[in-house]
Amino acid sequence: MSSDGHDSLRDMVKRAMFTGLDEYAVTDHYDYDYKDRSIDFDLDVDEYFAALTSMVARCNTPGSRFRFVRGIEIGLQTGAANIKNSEVVSSHDFDFVIASIHCAWGCAVDIPEYHENRDPETAAKDFYDYTVRCLEEYDDFDVLGHINFIDRFTRVVPDEDEVWEHVDAVIKKIVDMGKGLEVNTKILRVLGGAHTTPTMRMLQRYAELGGETVTTGSDAHRVAEVGAGLKEAENFIRAAGLRYIAAFRDRKISYKKL
Repeated sequence: MSSDGHDSLRDMVKRAMFTGLDEYAVTDHYDYDYKDRSIDFDLDVDEYFAALTSMVARCNTPGSRFRFVRGIEIGLQTGAANIKNSEVVSSHDFDFVIASIHCAWGCAVDIPEYHENRDPETAAKDFYDYTVRCLEEYDDFDVLGHINFIDRFTRVVPDEDEVWEHVDAVIKKIVDMGKGLEVNTKILRVLGGAHTTPTMRMLQRYAELGGETVTTGSDAHRVAEVGAGLKEAENFIRAAGLRYIAAFRDRKISYKKL
């Protein structure tokens, strides 16, 4: 139901079942005061939650091997947006909440205006610094989505060594908060498999600092993308030295061994 969705909830769930997923979370995108006025992410959360709840009743029946998960992706921004996020999350019984950054310092990072007068490394540093500010202000979520989202929109992928201090500050903050990281496979489709979200270095650092809560997501906006890249994501997680994927129900974590 969010503005960048292309197919119905029913068709997305049917595809998830067809591809053999045991569990499927729908996390439509709510982003109050999104800074690109050409798209509206002010999701009707009540209508959306009612649709999710109806799907739970249809899918999560006794004896069913498939479980549907009620989720939402909230776009963090400092100030009023995070106040709205708090209202949305606290007033609905979601199973799973992804927090992500799509706007930084008053601009959407996927439009040219954000990158004016910024080289790729500066654009990334500013993005990560803003992420830390948002995390200092807001904590009612389970997993940080696509931590290096900025890499999809810079002219070239930023030099990781150049921006590492800023990345590391985000990872330390996530671990200190006891939050998880999403392994998001959309970048495999966008950049043709040349880059990962997070990078291997980022995921290994998360594990080194004691992080253990990792989810996988195809970031599917249409039926054909449901489940795309999840096997690659599992192999990636193993290669980083982690052995479990996190699952959520009623905002509580369980761990499934790879």
